[in-house]
Amino acid sequence: MAIADAVVPLGTPAPDFALKDVRTGELVKKADFEGKPLLVVFMCNHCPYVKHVQEKLVEVANRLQEEGIGVVAISANDPEAYPDDAPERLAEQAERLGMAFPYLFDETQEVAKAYRAVTTPDLFLYDRDHKLFYRGRFDAARPKQPTPVTGEDLLNAVERLKKGEAPPDPQYPSVGCSIKWKPGNQPDYYG
Repeated sequence: MAIADAVVPLGTPAPDFALKDVRTGELVKKADFEGKPLLVVFMCNHCPYVKHVQEKLVEVANRLQEEGIGVVAISANDPEAYPDDAPERLAEQAERLGMAFPYLFDETQEVAKAYRAVTTPDLFLYDRDHKLFYRGRFDAARPKQPTPVTGEDLLNAVERLKKGEAPPDPQYPSVGCSIKWKPGNQPDYYG
């Protein structure tokens, strides 16, 4: 079932995180990206909405990282209920897609809650002071629809950020699969 994201006001500071990369086991922290814009993408391995955009999303995110924007992907899904979203399967996904940025696993789901993440995919773009500039969809593409996957909504936000312009208006919410919360761990902002 597709759902849309919870509202987070623009200008909200990026919540802290310190999570392990599923490929290297290294701890990656928000502080590692101080002084540069940061894109945080909540995603997973099993969701059809992620699968539909993942190749283009990784291509765009790799390019943004080359241009000096920090990028991290985070999966917070319960691997007990969704084994395809276990860290070792996420590592396989990252390798298959050629991710040049960290793919982190939020075992406690506390980081996802702090960001108020709801869907996979769910995109958060922060300016160099780590204030929320854009929170929304990658583009208008959806599974089983003819709309091409372009990343235009995210790319438009990035261009506006680089030029010092105001955030895009309107910002369309991400649509995708719900984050798969562990039993009893569903946040109060959710559904």
